[in-house]
Amino acid sequence: MSNILITGGAGFIGSNLAEELLGRGHVVRILDNFATGKIENLLPLLEKYPEALTLQVGDIRNLDDCKKATEGIDYVFHEAALGSVPRSIKDPITSNDVNVTGFLNMLVASRDSAVKRFIYAASSSTYGDSKSLPKVEDVIGKPLSPYAITKYVNELYADVFSKTYGIETIGLRYFNVFGRRQDPNGAYAAVIPLFVKKLMAHESPVINGDGEYSRDFTYIDNVIQMNLLAMETTNPEAVNTVYNTAYGERTTLNQLVQYLKEYLSEYDSAIADVEVKHGPNRAGDIPHSLANIDKARELLKYDPKFSMKQGLKEAVKWYWENL
Repeated sequence: MSNILITGGAGFIGSNLAEELLGRGHVVRILDNFATGKIENLLPLLEKYPEALTLQVGDIRNLDDCKKATEGIDYVFHEAALGSVPRSIKDPITSNDVNVTGFLNMLVASRDSAVKRFIYAASSSTYGDSKSLPKVEDVIGKPLSPYAITKYVNELYADVFSKTYGIETIGLRYFNVFGRRQDPNGAYAAVIPLFVKKLMAHESPVINGDGEYSRDFTYIDNVIQMNLLAMETTNPEAVNTVYNTAYGERTTLNQLVQYLKEYLSEYDSAIADVEVKHGPNRAGDIPHSLANIDKARELLKYDPKFSMKQGLKEAVKWYWENL
């Protein structure tokens, strides 16, 4: 049993991670300012684990909040961030404040509290304009958005802190994570919940570009497995580095919509006939994303259980029952 802090624990990934850790008997503290997270994600957990789960409402941009949150903590899972490439293009200053200053605050607080290991959400956006496929951890290009810059800076800071202060860090480069509790609402909703919501309402989803851009869509349970392995590994070669966190298979946006229509039409046959529309390509988007996951397999013994299509069926079922 460990004392664990999850920043951004009211969000999509953070709340799923909290649920898994609590179920394994750990004591969990969550730090969240509810800028994008939702209390609804935590209420069932607060009710089920009243002794093991505590919530601290606070902001990672405030160093005092970070220091309070890390007191007595063994492991930090840093999930708090302002996601979305378009949001960072519209408002780069706030993205930088949260994703860089907030990250640095959490590193300093974790160092000062003698945290055993700092595991953080990195991003596949770090690969930038690198054209090589599949993406291998030590070959990156130039970032294509303010968001991508912030996530790359996180990796640089983590590396410097591990070398300078001896704190163990592991970065997980998430590739298009999806699954239960991912919010379909708001201006910056991720593509899968957004398309699901549209299709369920018999409205046309809009694909950016011709639909042949591809992504390594990664189901939430594979991501939870990676986080647990990053916490539990005792292999000294496995720490102070970054890992692709993905399934290792790519799907075009056109294929994605077809799968969604197929799976959703099992619940509502009219969805099969919903028309798909196309719009312009989005600024800052990389054309193709596909992860090489050999490093995680070798050093962390990562073994993803859900293919994209298996995960999509699970996600569709959850949305149908909860939207």
